[in-house]
Amino acid sequence: MNNKIALITGANRGLGLEIGRQLGRQGIIVLLGARSLSKAEDAAVQLKAENIEAYPVELDVTDDRHIRAVAAKIKAEYGKLDILVNNAGIFLDHEGNNTDVMRRTFEVNIFGAHALTEALLPLLNASPEGRIVNQSSILGSVATILTNEMYAKAAAPAYTASKAALNAWTAQLSIQLRGTNVKVNACHPGWVKTDLGGKDADMEIHEGAETAVSLATLPSDGPTGGLFHGSETLPW
Repeated sequence: MNNKIALITGANRGLGLEIGRQLGRQGIIVLLGARSLSKAEDAAVQLKAENIEAYPVELDVTDDRHIRAVAAKIKAEYGKLDILVNNAGIFLDHEGNNTDVMRRTFEVNIFGAHALTEALLPLLNASPEGRIVNQSSILGSVATILTNEMYAKAAAPAYTASKAALNAWTAQLSIQLRGTNVKVNACHPGWVKTDLGGKDADMEIHEGAETAVSLATLPSDGPTGGLFHGSETLPW
């Protein structure tokens, strides 16, 4: 066992739950954030049945009250946070190409991640090896969607723009954190068999979680300020 503490958002199912599982198997205490406390509790029960130390956290990343409460809870109980995985995200482009969809997508995918991270930075700085992982997408790689016809046809302007913004903020945050023990990276999980990816995706959930888990447990000489899929560095 080790004494590392990890918070994963959107952790009641899919990639978030699997990231919690894989981190927990390394002896890391995992806090499973979800908008619904009952769903977070159900997820924690699943992991505890696998001898993983997991605890539920009610966390809507668009709710400042939840963010303040989570920060206070972690400070009071642990005094630090070693790993933050900003996994919570939404895809609403099927509802239409309009400003409302764009705004609601950004509220979760970028503004929520930003607000939570800012609130937790003092606790991440209190860790000897703070790690921030932003769950992004290849669709957020502007260089890729401009040169790869398959991704160019994705027809998801709100989701794509939100992930591009998340990538840009990741790079900016890495500059802000220079000279500290905190590393921040973004990752593309791949096309994964989740509720979003669908059953025809070519990666199992445990495979899709691996990049985030690797970035969450980087050694002190690991990279920061990048976008990764597995061992591959992707273009912005």
